[in-house]
Amino acid sequence: MQIREVKPGRPRGAKTFESAPAIAFGSTVRELRLGAGLSQEDLASRALVERSHMGKIERGEHLPNLVMILRIARALGCSSGYLLDQVEAKLT
Repeated sequence: MQIREVKPGRPRGAKTFESAPAIAFGSTVRELRLGAGLSQEDLASRALVERSHMGKIERGEHLPNLVMILRIARALGCSSGYLLDQVEAKLT
């Protein structure tokens, strides 16, 4: 049995990665973070995630799961619905 290499930003077993939603989510998080006057490190700390991981999210290299989206929204002081509405607006 051959072991496959796991690429950054992809869950085990994932074969594809849609970059447009990841980029839209990341840029939205960055805009809201800067608007709130937070550093990337502060946001990461509030969302209980490593700063380097938050950087990957903001650059669109990683699309977070639902739990992470909820944590990020709470850390930004907004609802997850508002956060995702902003992302959706960028995709249309």
